[in-house]
Amino acid sequence: MPNIIERSGAMIQRVVHKFRSVRTTYRRLIALPDRFRHAVRRLDALEREFNLHRQESRLIHLASAPAVPPWDNPTDDSPGAPAFGVITRSTFCREQDFVQPWFRFWTWKIRSGLRYHRKLWEFMFICQGLWERGLLRPGARGLGFGVGGEPLPALFAAYGCEILGTDLGAEGAKALGWVESAQHANEKETLRRPAICPDDLFDRLVSFRACDMNQIPPELTGFDFCWSSCAFEHLGSIEKGLAFVENSVECLKPGGWAIHTTEYNLFSNEDTVDDAGTVLFRRRDFEALVARLALKGHVMAPLSFEAGDGVMDHHIDIAPYSEEPSLKIALLGFATTSFGVVVQRGAS
Repeated sequence: MPNIIERSGAMIQRVVHKFRSVRTTYRRLIALPDRFRHAVRRLDALEREFNLHRQESRLIHLASAPAVPPWDNPTDDSPGAPAFGVITRSTFCREQDFVQPWFRFWTWKIRSGLRYHRKLWEFMFICQGLWERGLLRPGARGLGFGVGGEPLPALFAAYGCEILGTDLGAEGAKALGWVESAQHANEKETLRRPAICPDDLFDRLVSFRACDMNQIPPELTGFDFCWSSCAFEHLGSIEKGLAFVENSVECLKPGGWAIHTTEYNLFSNEDTVDDAGTVLFRRRDFEALVARLALKGHVMAPLSFEAGDGVMDHHIDIAPYSEEPSLKIALLGFATTSFGVVVQRGAS
């Protein structure tokens, strides 16, 4: 009898313990909506506080931005011709380039207003670099990577070049958010610019195909030049970006030229952003690229890390970024600017 009583007592204790546990869980569940509403209110308060701090930071930033001198905007008449021997190095976007005759010329050619913006510099760097190497001529074949909605395919076709523009396929672009950002091309019509290139010339000389820059189709070969504007930092990692530059050179004829621009980390040669949707290249990465290309017999234009000493060169723009001046920006916790690389394929 005592054993039965002991077992019954133990069972009752377990039942009571279980009941208390269930009661505690029930009370917690009942309290969840209130706790959730409290968390939402706290998040809303933090968001408002963050937005206020961001607005204050933006006001301080705008107040400290350098005054942009008035541009003597080019007219419909050509402002002149570009010079030779301008793009001799792989280098930074710098204020001093924006006031040069060659920069003004190419800005006029793409029907763009002058402004101190690094994206405009990237287009001008590519145009000038190809022109002074004798590549913007009838019969030359050019391959553009990640062309998005840029004006360069139409401009190069206007010079008589046969151009193949490429961009990531529609599914891949949608997954990465490029379609919504309007920075993606999915057909030839996206590249049409009647003010830059007559329609008949464009229709005859420009074509388009989808291309993953991480997996360049092997049949894309025999081009006189190739280019990309601020694209290979979006390939997933620093290594993938460097590999792309190497692989793009394989698309060229012996002696052909590749000109690419990308993001450069101005703050550190060690800490950076890697393995992300946007990566930031460092000095050490470009130095490694020089060596990698040399092993294959290719030559990269000498590296120049002179970031410029103009007023605009010392200004770091913050999001939401300005139309000008915006040569250097705060991005992902670092200061960054555009960097252009120029590579010639080896003769063999």
